[in-house]
Amino acid sequence: MFYYLNGTVTHVAPYLAVIDCGGVGYACHTTNVTLSALKLGKPGKLFTHLNVREDAMELYGFATEEELNCFQMLIGVSGVGPKAALSILSSATAEQLALAIITGDEKALTIAPGIGKKIAQRIILELKDKLAKGQLGTMSGERYGGTGVTVIPENKASEASAALAVLGYGQSEIAVALKGIDMDTLTLEQVIKQALKKMVK
Repeated sequence: MFYYLNGTVTHVAPYLAVIDCGGVGYACHTTNVTLSALKLGKPGKLFTHLNVREDAMELYGFATEEELNCFQMLIGVSGVGPKAALSILSSATAEQLALAIITGDEKALTIAPGIGKKIAQRIILELKDKLAKGQLGTMSGERYGGTGVTVIPENKASEASAALAVLGYGQSEIAVALKGIDMDTLTLEQVIKQALKKMVK
C-alpha cells in the first residue's frame, strides 16, 4: 500500500518515528538503527511495511530498503513477529544480520533482547534453507542462484554473494558490485560494505 514515506520527522520515541507528509503524521514502528539516522524537525524518508491484523493496522518504517528486506524476511520465519524482528534489527545492522545468517552465527542474534538460542537457530536454519532453494526474492524479481541448487557458501566470494542476496539484491547486481574487490585482504564484512557502496552510487 505504501512504498515509502517522505516528509518531516515530527516525533521520535523508542521504536517509533512520526513522519509528517502533507499535514498527516504517519506513526512508524522502527529500529534503533533507523532512529539514529533521523533528526527531529528535519526531512526523513522511510521505506514501509504495512502489517494488517484483525484488531490493528500497523506501519513499520526503515531508513534503507536493505533493512526493510531483512524485516520482511524475518517476519516470514515461523514464530518471529514484528516485535522480535525490530529487536534483532535494533541490535544488528542489515549487513550484520545477513552475515550472521550466512555464517551461522546464532550468538549475533541472541544479543537482541527477547531472542533466545532456539529462535536464533530457527531463523538461521529457515533462511539458509530458503536461500539454498532460491526463495529469497529481490525487488527486481530475480532469485539467488536461479536453479534452486545453491549450497551453503564455501568461500568469501560466495559468502558475500549470498549475504547480498539476503539483503534483496539480484545476481546480476551482485556480480557487478563484487568485481574488483580484494577478497584476499578484506574481511567478509568489509567486502559486503564495499559492494553495497558500489550499488548505491
